[in-house]
Amino acid sequence: MQVSSSSSAGKVPSSSGGGGGEIAKLQKQLQSLTEELRNLATPDMDANASKAKKEKVKLLQAQIQMVQAQIAAIQRARQQEQQAAQAQKAEVAAQTAREQRAKTETQASTSLGSQLDTYA
Repeated sequence: MQVSSSSSAGKVPSSSGGGGGEIAKLQKQLQSLTEELRNLATPDMDANASKAKKEKVKLLQAQIQMVQAQIAAIQRARQQEQQAAQAQKAEVAAQTAREQRAKTETQASTSLGSQLDTYA
């Protein structure tokens, strides 16, 4: 039986916040499940493995997929939070720029008006 342990989720340092500790915990669980699967599955398993052993392999594979899906979900949520924060920063910057432009235009028109009054 072929044993594959590729993880779709990359290693993420637990210090990066926003689910990092949970991801690290899930990665340890993933590593443990993968190791258990490696130890259980043998190349000649299809030919002479017991039904219980085959079921255990299927269960481990399902658990691995579930953990990978949890990691991916946490990473997606983190990415969405980062995108929302960036959008919020961009909106604040745009609002600040609009306010600054309005202030500058008001100062320019006030200054010009006072100059015209003096010469008139």
